[in-house]
Amino acid sequence: MRVQSSATAPTGIAVHAPSKSFGTLQAALGVAAFSLTFPATAWGLEGFGPWSLVAVRSVLAALIAAGCLAALRVPMPSRRDRPGLAVVALGVVVGFPLLTTLALRTSTTAHAAVVVGLLPLTTALLSALRMGTRPSRTFWTAALAGAAAVVAFTVQQSGGALTTADLYLFAALLVCAAGYTEGGRLARVMPGWQVIAWALVLCLPIGVPAAVLALSYEPVHLTAHSVAGLLWVAAGSQFLGLVVWYRGMAAIGIPKASQLQLAQPLLTLVWSVLLLGEHLTVAAPLTAAAVLVCIAVTQRARG
Repeated sequence: MRVQSSATAPTGIAVHAPSKSFGTLQAALGVAAFSLTFPATAWGLEGFGPWSLVAVRSVLAALIAAGCLAALRVPMPSRRDRPGLAVVALGVVVGFPLLTTLALRTSTTAHAAVVVGLLPLTTALLSALRMGTRPSRTFWTAALAGAAAVVAFTVQQSGGALTTADLYLFAALLVCAAGYTEGGRLARVMPGWQVIAWALVLCLPIGVPAAVLALSYEPVHLTAHSVAGLLWVAAGSQFLGLVVWYRGMAAIGIPKASQLQLAQPLLTLVWSVLLLGEHLTVAAPLTAAAVLVCIAVTQRARG
């Protein structure tokens, strides 16, 4: 049985769509988890090569997901949902982690945050094309203003210079937006945690040999930072964060949930100061205030 707003899940447990306020809270928790991804990746790169880090994080997250699916005896997804799960897998399990990790070899977390500043707008655009949603003009005006504020701030933080890493970042932006859009759609017909869980499991047959191959070629130097970074991007960013994120998108809609990510670059920059010792300018609180206003407008705008 396919789960709509309220139904009985295959496990026999009743599944109810979360309220709008609870959905907003879950989407916000997802953003908080994602805001740690770039600093955690930077930590992971202290002890792992980029290909090893991405492959191992995927395998660890997939094992967690497989354990949850097996423990709850969740049946296989229907055939009509599998193409969408493949898009999620390519976008958020493989594409975004790999491309951003490659970019972070030469880019600072502040510069990489540019892609996150553009992600909400791109996700809302792809959602409109894919699902036929039509947000209001007020929504789009606030979204564009928020994206412009975030981009201006993050570009200023990185000195305004484009690097070769930008190719990776812009590609990551597109594949992640596609994965978010498809995942948000699927979260309307199955529990959100199952969306990312099945996407992760789908990548396991490729992830295991990729991890073995990468580890055989790239040197590994285990440190407290590298292990902590790996564990977070695997369990926090790759699984738990996406679980609450997709549930939030299913409850409040993809365009509105995506605008909560306008706060993500600023949170990332805060973590960069605390965890990586990077420095912020006085523009940070001003940009934060502008972004919060934009988020408030988008959440109130009627689509």
